[in-house]
Amino acid sequence: MSVQIRRSLAGIALAVMLGALPAQAEGPRILAFGDSLTAGYGLPAGQGLVPQLQAWLDARGIAAEVIDGGLSGDTTYGGRVRLPVSIRRHAPDAVIVELGGNDMLLGWSPERAEANLGPMLATATAGGRPALLVGIHAPGRDRALRRRWAAIWPRLANTHGTLLLQDFYAPLAAIPRAERAPYLLGDGIHPSAKGVALLVERLGPEVATLAAQAAARQPAAAN
Repeated sequence: MSVQIRRSLAGIALAVMLGALPAQAEGPRILAFGDSLTAGYGLPAGQGLVPQLQAWLDARGIAAEVIDGGLSGDTTYGGRVRLPVSIRRHAPDAVIVELGGNDMLLGWSPERAEANLGPMLATATAGGRPALLVGIHAPGRDRALRRRWAAIWPRLANTHGTLLLQDFYAPLAAIPRAERAPYLLGDGIHPSAKGVALLVERLGPEVATLAAQAAARQPAAAN
């Protein structure tokens, strides 16, 4: 038997052996859908929210792939239009929805945002897909307006059965104003890479729970 034939037979045998091994279960695909906070506005590649969140999960052995669905400047209205297309494109097992900050900056009402976020969460959770709603506190001195904004997040999460992170920006807001500069970009709004790391420490455990929910719905690996 020639050397070439022996090598061919060995390759066939290896392929058969590998084919007989149990298929390895893959982690769930999580669509991170949001605005500039999700998209990593103003940051170099690898330092935005999605890559830092992926690294956080990887470091803890949590099998999941985070897909960047962020769009800087997006509003809840834009997200309502965009989300069905993004879900069809990426076919995620779970969805994170992080929108509303630009609505606040534009002076839109929380009721208007809620009217957009409701259908978005219905789309995100269609078929029992788990989702995480990420809220954000309203800026400014109008306490009544801030209370109205704060109320929409738990109401939406309860209605649609999603996980909830009530205030994504809280770790940055908790830093004394005089010490906040290293955590923000020059605009004083968007987080720097250091600021994103703080946000990920708060977001990561919620996403770990989301990944576990999605993994529980995945079919078992074939034997």
